[in-house]
Amino acid sequence: MRRVHSLPFWIAAALLCMPACKKTPPANVAAVVNNRPITYEELEKQYKSRFDPAAESSSEDQVMIQKLELLRGLIDNEILLQRAEKLGLMAVDADVETKLNEFKSPYTQEEFQKQLDAKGLTVEDLKEQLRRDLSIQKLFNKEITSHVVITDGEVSAYFEANKSAFNFAEPQVHLAQLLVTPVPDPNVRNIKSDKAQSDEEARKKILGLEKRLAQGEDFALLAQNYSEDPNTAPNGGDLGFIPQSALDKVEPELRKMIFSLAPGQLSPVIRTPAGYSILKVFSKEPSGQRELSDPRVRQTIRETLINRKDQLLKAAYYEVIRNESKVTNYLAMRVNDDARKKGQ
Repeated sequence: MRRVHSLPFWIAAALLCMPACKKTPPANVAAVVNNRPITYEELEKQYKSRFDPAAESSSEDQVMIQKLELLRGLIDNEILLQRAEKLGLMAVDADVETKLNEFKSPYTQEEFQKQLDAKGLTVEDLKEQLRRDLSIQKLFNKEITSHVVITDGEVSAYFEANKSAFNFAEPQVHLAQLLVTPVPDPNVRNIKSDKAQSDEEARKKILGLEKRLAQGEDFALLAQNYSEDPNTAPNGGDLGFIPQSALDKVEPELRKMIFSLAPGQLSPVIRTPAGYSILKVFSKEPSGQRELSDPRVRQTIRETLINRKDQLLKAAYYEVIRNESKVTNYLAMRVNDDARKKGQ
């Protein structure tokens, strides 16, 4: 007789269980990051604060795409937050209260509560969001920004490779802007994902930013955090050097105001077809070639290289800690399973 070899118990159990033991997603859990859940309740709250659930133009597929993108952002933030927690870099209550007061400063108590209600948030929700943002910023400052070093050799090499960019055929103005628009737009590119939803909200927001600038806050940081121009917000609102011929095409009153501003000066709030803006003049440059010996040229190059390296290191840093994390996206799995079932 042939001898029958029995399988080890754990292998046999696994084979028997395969069809029936498919892992069931935990109730109300959209994703898990290192055993810490992100609930559907959290995801819905984020969705309602960013999008209008009653928008007629949003199809079921569009809504799901938006939710998947939001969930990916929540996963990214959770990974970063857990690293900040591990390194003892969590924001303290005093930090949160200071930042909360900055948010409240442009509004009366009633107006501020209306802003929260419109986004479906409580004060505690906002505090938790601020704590996360501040903690992640502390993480980036310690792990990345503090290690960014730009050498004189790098500055010189950049100048030689881009010398023509510092040769002005005509007078130019180096400008930056803070832009707030009244039109709801999900494609927000600022760090805070902060977006005005109406003209009233846009006006309140820009006046609040104007107040913070008057109190001495950094223009570039405010632009990165709150400006709604997707092209310039990542660079601190920097519009670059605008030639005089381009400025000649803007509205006479706006052109007159720009030329009246001294380097380093801010404009008042400007109402334009795009929304509300605050401009900053960095410098006014005559035509001709700029040399590396010009301190302003060196500073411009240094800031450009710092921003570039900072963004590179942040991207690489996130990928490293992402690889060290265990992430399960149950919502994505559900969408994929539903599509397979429909295709059968």
